Amino acid sequence: MTQNLVTAAVLVIGDEILSGRTKDKNIGAIASRCSDIGIDLREVRIVPDDEMEIVAALDALRSRYTYVFTTGGIGPTHDDITADSVAKAFGVGISEDPRAIALLLERIKPEDLNEARRRMARIPHGAELVENSVSKAPGFWIGNVIVMAGVPAVMNAMLDAVTPQLTSGAKTISRGVAAGTLPEGAYASALGEIALRFPDLSIGSYPSFRDGAFHNEIVVRGKDPLAVEQAAEQVADMVVKSSLDRR
Repeated sequence: MTQNLVTAAVLVIGDEILSGRTKDKNIGAIASRCSDIGIDLREVRIVPDDEMEIVAALDALRSRYTYVFTTGGIGPTHDDITADSVAKAFGVGISEDPRAIALLLERIKPEDLNEARRRMARIPHGAELVENSVSKAPGFWIGNVIVMAGVPAVMNAMLDAVTPQLTSGAKTISRGVAAGTLPEGAYASALGEIALRFPDLSIGSYPSFRDGAFHNEIVVRGKDPLAVEQAAEQVADMVVKSSLDRR
């Protein structure tokens, strides 16, 4: 079985995501980063700008996973309620953090630091700041919850800042086997038998259309390099046999 398992969830916060007005670009970026450093991303949730929904999601996720990454809702407007919601979930107070004010003043003139902008300096008590090299307004890290901005460029900067501090686990190895135009129905049963022989691996079939033509790829993923290679070899042999059987 897998050792040194480190898991994560992503909580995307924002009415604009649920309405379809904004297309999320952060989930994929976080998933790729987690994969690169051996963290298994296990769950993604999207919730509206609603305190009860955010608190409920945080309570559910932070007890199940090593890390919870949140994106969105830490800006200067009235609907940016993530910081308050996180504070409520942890049962701590929230107030302007002098460290955050100092960071904002690196970019904003003192006379321009109005009430709305000062909202971005409100940090739950006991949280550590997450550096934002793009616009200076920080995210924060409290317990196992890492709170980041929704703007992709800013989120990626914050993700860069926290990555060196994350506990890494055993990396997942992935092997793809091209199945060409072979339909899934031609190999579904045989693929299922291979999956049963390798219960610790993830084996999936992924059809797609590229350049107007149908293509299939079977992907084997897991922590054990030998098992991944063995399973991939069996999948490749199965594809050849299934192709011959269709002739």
